[in-house]
Amino acid sequence: MAVETRTEIIYRRPEAQDGTRIWELVRDTGSLDLNSPYCYILLGDYFNDTCMIAEHEGEIVGFISAFRSPRNPETLFVWQVAVASSHRRQGIARTMLESILNQPACRGVRFIEATVSPSNIASRRLFLGFAEEKSIPSTVTVGYGADLFPDGTIHEDEPLFVIGPFFNDI
Repeated sequence: MAVETRTEIIYRRPEAQDGTRIWELVRDTGSLDLNSPYCYILLGDYFNDTCMIAEHEGEIVGFISAFRSPRNPETLFVWQVAVASSHRRQGIARTMLESILNQPACRGVRFIEATVSPSNIASRRLFLGFAEEKSIPSTVTVGYGADLFPDGTIHEDEPLFVIGPFFNDI
């Protein structure tokens, strides 16, 4: 009888050299807006204290990009959440989010914001489940309407999820 053993998931901040592999992960999800490889290189270089990757046996299987709002530094805006199909429903996105909130760069964060399209059920579950489990208030309001995106593209509305206020002792 074979015994399945799983190696652990390593969570760490991305680096510039992770950019191409992050781009490949996001591309392979098939459901997220794919940014340029250069964007993911920049995130790994300039915004890595508010981003997180998950690695399994040297392969990037999860990525969250986020940044502190320049207008409201108490807010962490979560831009993208990607988890490889082979590693979904294992709590990886949740652990990455909590890991980001525990970074020194997130000291003083009291709100999480994210825009989530209606068809992105996994992200909706992530944010609403996080708020419910932590007993943190959450609201969903108008974010970015589909009409803001270029003509000829198909894009859903992106409602704004706001979680907070909370004290950052997640």
